[in-house]
Amino acid sequence: MTEEQLAAEVRAWLSANWDAKQKVKAESFGRSPYQPFLQKVVAAGWAVPTWPKEIGGLGLTPAEGRLIEAEFAAVGAPGAGQDRHNLWANTALAHATPEFRDEIVPKLLTGSVGMCLLYSEPGAGSDLAAVRTRADREGDNFRVNGQKVWTSGAAIADYGMLIARTDWDAPKHKGISFFFLPMKQPGIDVRPLRQITDEAHFNEVFIADALVPAANLLGPLNGGWGVLQTALAYERSVMGDAARGPRSGKSSPKGDGALVELAREAGVLEDPLVRQDIAQVTAWKILNRLNNARAKAELKRGTSSPIMSLGKLAMSRILHQEARLRTQMLGAESMLEGADFPRAEDANFLSLNAYFTSIGGGTDQIQRNIIGERVLGLPKEPEVDRDMPFREVKSG
Repeated sequence: MTEEQLAAEVRAWLSANWDAKQKVKAESFGRSPYQPFLQKVVAAGWAVPTWPKEIGGLGLTPAEGRLIEAEFAAVGAPGAGQDRHNLWANTALAHATPEFRDEIVPKLLTGSVGMCLLYSEPGAGSDLAAVRTRADREGDNFRVNGQKVWTSGAAIADYGMLIARTDWDAPKHKGISFFFLPMKQPGIDVRPLRQITDEAHFNEVFIADALVPAANLLGPLNGGWGVLQTALAYERSVMGDAARGPRSGKSSPKGDGALVELAREAGVLEDPLVRQDIAQVTAWKILNRLNNARAKAELKRGTSSPIMSLGKLAMSRILHQEARLRTQMLGAESMLEGADFPRAEDANFLSLNAYFTSIGGGTDQIQRNIIGERVLGLPKEPEVDRDMPFREVKSG
């Protein structure tokens, strides 16, 4: 089948199955409101076209997968491209037992379960290997106790992808296990954290004697660090591809032309310095897309890639620079806020929200370390506690 034939087949399928009137605003981490439609997408193979046919895919090439994504995006339909950006399903596919994989992956692809990430802790953010949440084996379950923080979507999630310490005598990277923890159970207390954007997407999660079935273990016992690298690679891939746009939706259009349109509205489009800054941001965006496409073409299922750190770090720089440029173009208008001033409201929101990308999925500083050590081959930073039993590691 040629690309033209594939595109025509996808368009015909969408014409028969998708109605743009279905489109609604959906929570990023909760259950999808499009479940009936997503079930059709999964059944047709459009959700994960590059996966092998025996696991629900079509065995297509990455280029053909992106063509399918483009056709879905053209009509605003959800569900395609999950073989590239569904970190939950890709992580489970690569590391879950066959029984749990067959149970959970279809639910993840059809959006019938909500998910969250239970990684960071008050004393283990940049250094995730320092986690102290513990999971102790009790028969067919593990009993979990600890605290997590900066957890998006925890209040509505059905499962949390959890890293917890299962061996306190092993070095810190070798005593961690990775689980799908059921969130709707006694012993899990979710408390919202108010953000500078006046939202509360993040949460603290307190875990006291919660149970996770041993069947929900991904990867080998005490081998969770490798599973985490797969999950982080997909998370960084998503964050490197795109970020939240203006909150109000009432100011300049989104996309590459948004800054040009805003400059025209603000009367500064003829300013050569403004034009130069817009060109720089646009060039960064195009370069980042090409770099992410290269990284994803090299990424094999179930592995991680340090190249993903380049995309995430680049997106962070793009968002901060674009927010700074919006503020500069608006001048004194940028000091206004509220629904009556959408251009200023969006500029201020984007300025504050840019820090989400600088922190989430590993801080900018962590990405620079990864790039330096694993891409450029620079010497690793010294870690005096890397090889000692974790119970001997000092903590503040």
